[in-house]
Amino acid sequence: MKLYHHPLSGHSHRVHLFLSLLGCPHELVEVDLAARAHKQPEFLKLNAFGQVPVLVDGDAAIADSNAILVYLCKKYGKTDWLPETPKEAAAVQRWLTVAAGDIIFGLAAARLATVFAAPVDTEAAIARAHVVLRRMDDALAGSPWIAGPKPTIADVALYGYTARAPEGYVDLKDYAHVRAWLARVEALPGFVEFRRTPVGLAA
Repeated sequence: MKLYHHPLSGHSHRVHLFLSLLGCPHELVEVDLAARAHKQPEFLKLNAFGQVPVLVDGDAAIADSNAILVYLCKKYGKTDWLPETPKEAAAVQRWLTVAAGDIIFGLAAARLATVFAAPVDTEAAIARAHVVLRRMDDALAGSPWIAGPKPTIADVALYGYTARAPEGYVDLKDYAHVRAWLARVEALPGFVEFRRTPVGLAA
């Protein structure tokens, strides 16, 4: 399998992390976002939306980070990471939706401004980030993992942008349960770190 990625993309990291947690052999292919390689015809054949990551597995090209996580679970029968029972599956899906929504418009957006100099309303993004962090902290107060008693792809999807929140001037000091959860993710066998950038509070 080949993973087309960028090392500063949280979406890319979640797939790289999960491949490593599963012990799946794969090749990393870095996409030069600064040169807009992701908008060139060759890449658009893999993902018409022109975004990383893309996982190429034989003749299948899977785009969207959360979709790739689901693909890998189904391919390898990893029902521990994506439970099959209705209630547990719904809990995972709920947090995958948060990862694709609240996290992106809050934590990820705040970081875009500092890491990529994107034109972002940072005040609004930081405010949204603290709302979702409070909800995560409340959820983790009663459970070691975000969607239940065991780690799932929901934890994988939420990890990267949460771990690098300080790069976008989002302080994690008031979220003890979130910080403890980050440490648990980082202790998982096969964990790979999301590249750090010395900006924001991390400068």
